[in-house]
Amino acid sequence: MIVAVFVGFLCAVSVFTAAAGLTGSLLAALSISATITTLVSLRVRRRLAALEEQAAGRGLVVVSGVATVLAVFQLVRLTVFTVAPTRDDFAAVPWSTFSRHHYCATAYFVAGGAAREATNVYDNTLYDHPDSVATAQRRPRTIDGFNVDVYEYPPPFLLLPRLLMRVAPGFTRFRMVWFGLSSASLLVAMLLAAAALPRAQATRAVLLMPLVWAGLSTIGGLQMGNFQVMTLAISMAAMAMFSRRHDTAGGALLGFAVVGKLFPGMLLIYLAARRAWRPVVATCLGGMLIVLLALWDMGLAPLAAFVDHLPRLLGGEAFAVFRNPAGVAANLSIPGLVFKLRFFGLPDMGFGGAKVVGWIYTVIAVAVTLLLARRGRGGPVAWITVLVLATLRSPFLPASYAAVAPLWLLTLLGAENVVRARTLAWIGLAWLALELIWPVDWPLDPRVASAINVVPMATILALVVLAVRADIGTAELRATTDLPAPTAATG
Repeated sequence: MIVAVFVGFLCAVSVFTAAAGLTGSLLAALSISATITTLVSLRVRRRLAALEEQAAGRGLVVVSGVATVLAVFQLVRLTVFTVAPTRDDFAAVPWSTFSRHHYCATAYFVAGGAAREATNVYDNTLYDHPDSVATAQRRPRTIDGFNVDVYEYPPPFLLLPRLLMRVAPGFTRFRMVWFGLSSASLLVAMLLAAAALPRAQATRAVLLMPLVWAGLSTIGGLQMGNFQVMTLAISMAAMAMFSRRHDTAGGALLGFAVVGKLFPGMLLIYLAARRAWRPVVATCLGGMLIVLLALWDMGLAPLAAFVDHLPRLLGGEAFAVFRNPAGVAANLSIPGLVFKLRFFGLPDMGFGGAKVVGWIYTVIAVAVTLLLARRGRGGPVAWITVLVLATLRSPFLPASYAAVAPLWLLTLLGAENVVRARTLAWIGLAWLALELIWPVDWPLDPRVASAINVVPMATILALVVLAVRADIGTAELRATTDLPAPTAATG
């Protein structure tokens, strides 16, 4: 019942906001949402019959119920803020100016609109106020009360926002559709990942699922419209498709994620190491097709500009946030550690040192991925672990949405065993540690903020270590083929 209610609610919220953006009418959105949610609920009800109630346990049911209430409360507030952007008192952190006015997808909207005409979609003049100084904290332009972010993704990603801009004209309606699409993709991906697990484990996974949605990182990522949430969802859904031998669908999804955000390319290394050649080929073909579509739609100029911009993107020079001490303190990436040294009186190695640390970490991340692929048992825990490793390589990984993938990893790890009181206590402590987020616009000494962010960062690394050890030491899901196929019960 808990799972059915929560899935139905998430479906209703996703469809309602997307329909509101597509139709421009809240009444029509309510009607569409009610119809689609009813149909989905009937479908999900039959699927839920495959779950094993005895695999849950009373403590897990209580935790799931509490997390569901918390997640519903936050998502209701977020839905109000999405369809009524002037109601910023419903923002995730209404006491934070940054939370109320920062919206990452403004960059996608501006870059998508300028992709054909602009010679360089990475030109800061598209996003910054005319009197903004390149060496100081940037002064962004605004759209409908939101600060315009700077676009930092490969051009093929712009196919998606450009498509949505055609069916949802205007920034406000675009924002509604983007939120609905982001939340729907995460819901579908989590259900697909759970379906790739044995029945008892799948039961525990879907009961722990509300913990992800109750997390401030997830709520913050959805509110800010950052593509990080959708990228994780698309990548995990692609791997689930591969496990079901739907290589074409999986290749299209993972191909878009790779050419649109880069870091999911680590999954290609994982697949190649497992000799899953059909998914690798399907992904490469899917990515190539998307690049060709981008060339046809936007021309050569954006791709040429990206080739020139890529070194600055990988090295971190492209991110204006490094001019802000609060932003530096909130960075949870591995290369970002270099910039925090100066807060404690240590030598500032700058972008050069960050690049060295970044490439050293890349070697380590690839080695761990190969270890998971060759000696591990595969499955959703391995997939999300690879994605967590990949996200930590980014020059800038803000604490506001850095924990989405680790929260998902936490719930999948918790689902691997019979959940007892002690296990639930550890899950709760890890969840609280990942929730330790200090808004960047609240005054605080950067040294203190950096020390606070050590807690979620250490928790993320601990979860990765636990996942790698469990992946190597457990034979429950050890694959006999390239990727684990779904069982008769969950398929």
